[in-house]
Amino acid sequence: MTTATKVPVKPLGDRIVVQPLEAEQTTASGLVIPDTAKEKPQEGRVLAVGPGNWDEDGEKRIPLDVSEGDIVLYSKYGGTEVKYNGEEYLVLSARDVLAIIEK
Repeated sequence: MTTATKVPVKPLGDRIVVQPLEAEQTTASGLVIPDTAKEKPQEGRVLAVGPGNWDEDGEKRIPLDVSEGDIVLYSKYGGTEVKYNGEEYLVLSARDVLAIIEK
């Protein structure tokens, strides 16, 4: 597993910062997919994780299920796209993460 890159954006609460992974450039049969026909990626690498939300009593934080370096699947239209220092990131709520991909 590769380590996550240090990102200058620190998420708050139950938010995470994800760098979307590029979609496949060709089909299984070898056809090249043009940019206009590509689907929005739903897979990305977690670069930063917020501290989690407070419990109902407000006494302790509830940790998130994901950690830096994880590859995750997320909701197609979830999160907010952010461009910072020429890099594109996606800031998601932990609710928008559907699964962790184990490779």
